[in-house]
Amino acid sequence: MNPKIKYSMLTALAAALATVPVKALLYKPEKVNGTPFPEENVDLERYRKNLSDAIKIKTIAEKDPELTNWAPFEEFHTFLKERYPLIHEKLELTVLAKGSLLYRWKGTDSSLDPIALLSHQDVVPISEGTENDWINPPFSGFDDGEFIWGRGALDMKNHLIAVMESVETLLQEGFTPVRDVYICLGHNEEVMSSDSSGAIVMCNYFLEKGIKLDCVIDEGGAILPVNVKGVINKNLAGIGVAEKGYVDVEVAVNAKGGHSSQAPNHTALGHLADVIKDIENNQFKASLSPMMMELFDKIGRNVSYPARLITCNIKLLKPLLTKVMTFIPPAASMIRTTTGVTMASGSPAPNVLPQRATINVNFRTYPGQTVDDVVAHLRKVIKNKNVEINVKPGWKNPSKFSPTDSRCFKALEEICYRMNNDTIVAPYLVMGGTDACHYEPVCDNIYRYSPFMVDTALLLTTHGTNERIPVATLKDGVAFFKRYIKIVSAE
Repeated sequence: MNPKIKYSMLTALAAALATVPVKALLYKPEKVNGTPFPEENVDLERYRKNLSDAIKIKTIAEKDPELTNWAPFEEFHTFLKERYPLIHEKLELTVLAKGSLLYRWKGTDSSLDPIALLSHQDVVPISEGTENDWINPPFSGFDDGEFIWGRGALDMKNHLIAVMESVETLLQEGFTPVRDVYICLGHNEEVMSSDSSGAIVMCNYFLEKGIKLDCVIDEGGAILPVNVKGVINKNLAGIGVAEKGYVDVEVAVNAKGGHSSQAPNHTALGHLADVIKDIENNQFKASLSPMMMELFDKIGRNVSYPARLITCNIKLLKPLLTKVMTFIPPAASMIRTTTGVTMASGSPAPNVLPQRATINVNFRTYPGQTVDDVVAHLRKVIKNKNVEINVKPGWKNPSKFSPTDSRCFKALEEICYRMNNDTIVAPYLVMGGTDACHYEPVCDNIYRYSPFMVDTALLLTTHGTNERIPVATLKDGVAFFKRYIKIVSAE
């Protein structure tokens, strides 16, 4: 290389590096409105009592509506009517799909698009054989003063009861919204029942009425403490702006079969093993979306100064960061469609060669990709072109991304900051599914957020053993929904 060119390149690099400390000093959180709200009236004892009693009602839906035990849902509907009399006196109630409840709180200006608050009544069952692993029985709703225990404490009767508490209290206080406010309580979110989904039926109700929703808020990210000594000590409020899709695919290999005493070198299962390797060794391509870059930027601006020397250059480090994240399964799930070989089957007996061997591959599809993309990917990466590929029922494509510059998102940001100045509010991708995705035909601004402070260890009890919610986070949950309704419904 020409010495002059080499010298010029080194000089330019040195100059660039010299600017990093200054860049890091200026790389700070954006200024936000952190003015504390006036204290909200919250009947915490009523909330605790009602959440505890709600958990005791075993509202478990089945994929086939004919198999659902509707008695608990009827009991739950009666429970809501008894505990929230003003809601049932002042709001219009429509029962849809037998178990879903749609409440309309009429506003003063019908020309404005309404807002909707979503929740689901159903909970997942307890895994057979784990009942005795619970410290407190899963449908006891036991309140020990520190936690309220039971199925639905986090997913999502805490959220549903907080919404009902906030509306009941606002009615007691004489508040009237400007926009119509809808409360949409689905009954079968947990079973992904597309044919009889209460959420789909409620969305169709809006379509038939010609109602376009201004914004929707559903379950999603909680408030997570982020504490790395010497680097960051904040709370992260993740606002879900999109959610992944879901698809199960059966991949099958057929063979002659026969008696195991005359086995060939490779049975159908042996050939299927090569198929599994092809699938697992060829993951979907990973990429950092603008949403993920915004998330990293928000966090990066809040770390201590020495760490900001790195985070202020997050754009330059994008390729390296993407590569590193692919080696960490929870991180990889945020930047690509995930592939999981979850089930396998072969012969019905130990001495019989399988005539048909199958695997189930579960994909959580990234926004922008479809079920057709998954099938095309499998056909491309599997070398054995004689395999059968069949998409199983119950799939759904990922949602669209909702904007982060909308009126609703900005309101969510403001409320979170004003409730706690040590909060980072950032968009993120919801890994699981929610009812919210079904509302895309009637709404462009769909967000997923549960305003409860819960650490990661507790979040892992969702759908698991010893699900519980801290009593200390309940009051802020109701206060959040009251403020949200007052701000978002009044513009």
